[in-house]
Amino acid sequence: MSAVTHTPSTWLVPATGRTLSHAQLIADMAGKSAVLLGETHDRYDIHRWQLHVLAGLHAHRADIVVGFEMFPRRVQPALDKWVAGTLNDDAFLADADWRTVWGFPIDLYMPIFHFCRQHAVPMKALNCRRALVTEVGKLGWDEIPVSDRDGVTPAKPATAAYRQYLFDITGGARSDRQATSPEDPAFDRFVRAQQTWDRAFACNIAEAIDESSGGLVVGVIGRGHLEYGHGTPYQLIDLGIQDVAVLLPNDAETVRMEPQPVADALFRLPPIERSVAQRT
Repeated sequence: MSAVTHTPSTWLVPATGRTLSHAQLIADMAGKSAVLLGETHDRYDIHRWQLHVLAGLHAHRADIVVGFEMFPRRVQPALDKWVAGTLNDDAFLADADWRTVWGFPIDLYMPIFHFCRQHAVPMKALNCRRALVTEVGKLGWDEIPVSDRDGVTPAKPATAAYRQYLFDITGGARSDRQATSPEDPAFDRFVRAQQTWDRAFACNIAEAIDESSGGLVVGVIGRGHLEYGHGTPYQLIDLGIQDVAVLLPNDAETVRMEPQPVADALFRLPPIERSVAQRT
């Protein structure tokens, strides 16, 4: 398996090893139905990168909606009022129940939220109620009444490759008992729970596309739900949303050329970005 060098501040297409200019990458992405921006939740440099990509996409088209994993559907009214300019920062955080629903420092995300308000870009809550994830993991979809599914439809079953991916990143530890392989029934509960999030994000992205009459939905989502086309991209395809791209930040000096690429494109973050003062 060959590898290519990834220079800081450049875009790389891992399927081909080709580099793209920022202008070309953004122009290509602006034609998609959904662009999913992966993140590591606690990194300021990644959230700055997301904001820069979002600004570039908005320069190409006005019909953009930004969806956020951080918010469950129940707080959608708070997002609407924020974009409309009727809430200040403190009122928004209170109405959106930020400390309960997410809990990471708000200044990680506030520049993106301010961008949406300043440019009147609709914000969409992508998550479901937290208890649904636990319930589906424990009981399975068949035991959850439709009225309790928070607008989420049952997930398409995980592929063997996704189960392997999840097993590799968890060691099988996230189960009632230690799973010994990706196929071990002890791992089923965790997989079902993970797929509940995947499907919730996909259902709400699909809904946002429909509500915006075919606008571009940009999803701000943890990278574990996006890598290698698993998770939310897989569920979006099941929902009939084919024209989806995944963009991820990258820290590695080299990128492996794999049969199934980790993303449609990677942006190499300058190493200093992670080491300088995080709030600059």
